[in-house]
Amino acid sequence: MTAFIEATSPHVMNTYGRVPIALSHGQGCNVWDVNGKMYLDALGGIAVNTLGHNHPALVPALQDQLTRLIHTSNYYHVPGQEALAAKLVELSGMTNVFFCNSGLEANEAALKIARKFGHDKGIDKPEVVVYEKAFHGRSIATLSATGNPKVQAGFGPLVEGFIRVPMNDIEAIEKATQGNPNVVAVFFETIQGEGGINPMRIEYMQQLRQLCDERGWLMMIDEVQCGMGRTGKWFAHQWAGIVPDVMPLAKGLGSGVPMGAVVAGPKAAHILQPGNHGSTFGGNPLAMRAGLETIRIMQEDALVENAATVGAYLKSALERELGHVPGVREVRGQGLMLGVELAKPCGALVGVAADSGLLISVTADSVIRMVPPLILTTEEADTIVALLTPLVKAFLAQ
Repeated sequence: MTAFIEATSPHVMNTYGRVPIALSHGQGCNVWDVNGKMYLDALGGIAVNTLGHNHPALVPALQDQLTRLIHTSNYYHVPGQEALAAKLVELSGMTNVFFCNSGLEANEAALKIARKFGHDKGIDKPEVVVYEKAFHGRSIATLSATGNPKVQAGFGPLVEGFIRVPMNDIEAIEKATQGNPNVVAVFFETIQGEGGINPMRIEYMQQLRQLCDERGWLMMIDEVQCGMGRTGKWFAHQWAGIVPDVMPLAKGLGSGVPMGAVVAGPKAAHILQPGNHGSTFGGNPLAMRAGLETIRIMQEDALVENAATVGAYLKSALERELGHVPGVREVRGQGLMLGVELAKPCGALVGVAADSGLLISVTADSVIRMVPPLILTTEEADTIVALLTPLVKAFLAQ
């Protein structure tokens, strides 16, 4: 593996298992390291770099904004917030938006909305239904909602008030909540990202929407990783024809500029009032410009449709080349959010792929994850398959 420095900086906290590469610059779906080596970026900053790198329309817009205002605080009206909120309301069919800085913060805000929703109804100890293998963040509350014991280890006691159920089993959630008056919300990812690219079935989401309506619960859908056009719809739950009550967003919303949002429908939009929640940096003018430009460019360049068509092409090619290989369990996902599950842990493939000029990640120990920029072409999809296929075959033959 190509190393760019002899050792990790002694001054940076050792919280990441890094690949020994330092990236210098990028163009489109390609990036270069400080040694001049080029990589095809099939990770997209972990589903963040919607428009790829150095986009010719995004960069000048951000440069323009930098000369105007970067930050003002939420003591004042921020026109960009109004404009971006209006776009998100239009795209989602919901009504109001709160802006923050990350997916974790958006999910934390959603959990606060659920709890206050319960308290406003006189429930002293509100409970939220969450899912096995879920990932909602690393704060103490979102960590507690997450369904990964490895991530939770060493950080107890966890926050109480969560009921955990398996995905795609309506009888399981009915049984787990039977006779419990404290349940206030169901919280899930349409496609689990960190959990292994695990999709929730359309009919199950429709059943959940009905159940929430019948029981007066909030339906809260974490679209942090699978939203913003990644699956070929603006938001992945739209494949099921449903509308949630609360929808956290982040990652691809700002094309790399840190930002998050909580979109709410009528049932949840007015639960938080002045003093209940806030953010110093959330909704700053630079982030709002990034979000507005991202959506504008996505619409002008039909990138949601591109994610659907190129994603289907890439998935089909992966199935053709790898689906029959012994040790490949499944190719799954939708649009440009795809996973290849192997029969054994494959974290080593991240470094091996990088050596071959391909950036990927491995999640849930044995799932190769690809979440490239939404500008990906079929030719670049072919390159991903051509680079990845021999690596997977050689790894499984070991």
